[in-house]
Amino acid sequence: MSKNSKISITVIRRLPRYYRFLLQLKKEGIMRISSRELSERMGLTASQIRQDLNCFGGFGQQGYGYDVDKLYGEIGGILGLDNSYRAVLIGVGNLGKAVTTHIKFEERGFILDAMFDREQSVVGSQLQNHTIRDISTLPEYLADNTPDAAFLCLPYDSVEPIAELLYKAGVRCFWNFSHFDLTVKYGDVIMENVHLTDSLMTLCYRMNDRDESHREEK
Repeated sequence: MSKNSKISITVIRRLPRYYRFLLQLKKEGIMRISSRELSERMGLTASQIRQDLNCFGGFGQQGYGYDVDKLYGEIGGILGLDNSYRAVLIGVGNLGKAVTTHIKFEERGFILDAMFDREQSVVGSQLQNHTIRDISTLPEYLADNTPDAAFLCLPYDSVEPIAELLYKAGVRCFWNFSHFDLTVKYGDVIMENVHLTDSLMTLCYRMNDRDESHREEK
């Protein structure tokens, strides 16, 4: 078992945020920063930042703070961004195209090997130097390749048979944009769910809650 396997998922989910803020600091030419200064930028407490980073050994120096460039590199290493995990993307509709076009997978630990879709209008077309393949050829592809991960940009009703095909081929890691919860059926998968509508509804709730508070104050 990895020494990091017992670290809270809440802490792990904050690491990409640290990484983004540190990149911005690098772009601004800031070479070092204290936990207090970083906390002011990120909206966290200095204590929380120190606790989070101490989970991985801590990287600051008393009276000096954090070396921005070094900490950026250390967090990138903790996240495993220097890996080259092979991935396939299933579903090249508007969402799949946006994900493929705007995310630099190679800077985030992944190499996109292939893309699949069922719509004949897009099969055979080019996207980011890839030829979009017919989903019917996925079994043939999986017979010769075992991707490390699959990115699922599919509607709910289409996920289950595709996921089963991938799982039987040995794929255990999923970046899932559908609302289908694979962990219910496959208890040994690593899955990151991306629910854009959940985030939008959360925004709506917070706005509604603010407006109700304002009405009560009147």
